[in-house]
Amino acid sequence: MNIRLYNARILTMRSGENIFRGEIWIKNDHIAYIGTDEDIADAGPAIPYITWDHQIDCGDDLLMPGFKNAHTHSGMTFLRSYADDMPLQEWLEKKVFPYEAKLSNDDIYELTRLAVMEYLTSGITSIFDMYLTPDTIAESCRDTGMRCVLCGNVNNHTSNPEKMEEEFEKLNDFNPLISYRLGIHAEYTCDEKLIDSVNSLVHKHKAPFYCHMSETASEVESCKKRYGLTPGMMLDSKGLFEYGGGIFHGVHLTDEEIDVLDMRGVSVITNPGSNAKLASGIAPIAKLSKKGLNIAIGTDGAASNNALDMFREMYLVSVLSKLRENDPASIDAGKVLEMATVGGARAMGLDNADVLDTGKLADIILIDMHKPNMQPENNIIKNIVYSGSKCNVRMTMIGGKILYLDGKYNIGERPEIIYENCNKIAERILG
Repeated sequence: MNIRLYNARILTMRSGENIFRGEIWIKNDHIAYIGTDEDIADAGPAIPYITWDHQIDCGDDLLMPGFKNAHTHSGMTFLRSYADDMPLQEWLEKKVFPYEAKLSNDDIYELTRLAVMEYLTSGITSIFDMYLTPDTIAESCRDTGMRCVLCGNVNNHTSNPEKMEEEFEKLNDFNPLISYRLGIHAEYTCDEKLIDSVNSLVHKHKAPFYCHMSETASEVESCKKRYGLTPGMMLDSKGLFEYGGGIFHGVHLTDEEIDVLDMRGVSVITNPGSNAKLASGIAPIAKLSKKGLNIAIGTDGAASNNALDMFREMYLVSVLSKLRENDPASIDAGKVLEMATVGGARAMGLDNADVLDTGKLADIILIDMHKPNMQPENNIIKNIVYSGSKCNVRMTMIGGKILYLDGKYNIGERPEIIYENCNKIAERILG
């Protein structure tokens, strides 16, 4: 399909490039051309005639790369606003694990569709999802059109290395929208034998490794009691970060761990909304940024956030860093926007979806600049991070397919059906 997006302002997120007026041409799932209005006018007759399947006048609104939600648990939408106002361990043991055990594969398929709808309204074009049934999450994302990187969830209770390796081999060849990374839930949910088995897989496949890490102070202290090391140092001593990867949360990192993560090329995926709501703490984003680590942003799941909203997360990354450092200049809005787009793509291994450029995947969003929260236009990037919201997302395109446009979804099912199904699941499981 050939799609033309014209009369637009364009923010490519390519390093050093400013916003310009121009248009983008899409052929199937890739960007075929991106250029300024002047480029097109100068080329004139040299531009080949194209039969467009769809043309969108962007009305001088802003085209930019979609946001990457680099840590989430999509199937947890059934727990939204149910398991609230509790510390992490109590929340997991009393309100999460017992109810998750009642979920079926079909439940998670449906609950993931609900999450996808919310991602699309927030301009999210890819997710890094860790949850119980990767097969059905992959099917749900394929059927709705969401780009999804799945993360292994090995732990003492619901998954194991053998199963993860099967998923790794199967789902990396399942669909162009789907990929898979090796990982464990966390050090504290895996015994040492299990961690060693996963380490063997990491080295067998020479693959990056991911896990929840250093989310709470109690997690760090319990790891030190078990191993005499902090979580990052223990996992690195096993060799798990030899091929890079990423950690989710990273709230309570030591300087020594930060040095190791930097040396290994490990991304830190911060989840400020969830960490604040669970009183886990504020990640040292300014320190990580100055060190040069790749930082990405995730919403975490709807049970601990409760919104799957990248605008809110960007705002929180910025203001919580300023609060933590007692420095209003601790982190710049442009850097935060980079974390939500380019940083997420790097953390997830989506090198072909990081910026807008010829040959890159057509994962594009259209931001409405004609809303009052975007005026005046003193600084568009700062407007997006500090005052932007989901109301500004006019269009979300993934792989050249428009899945959300001016409030309407194109995901293969009517929203009302998904809402009804998910409410029935919540009623059945939560009573």
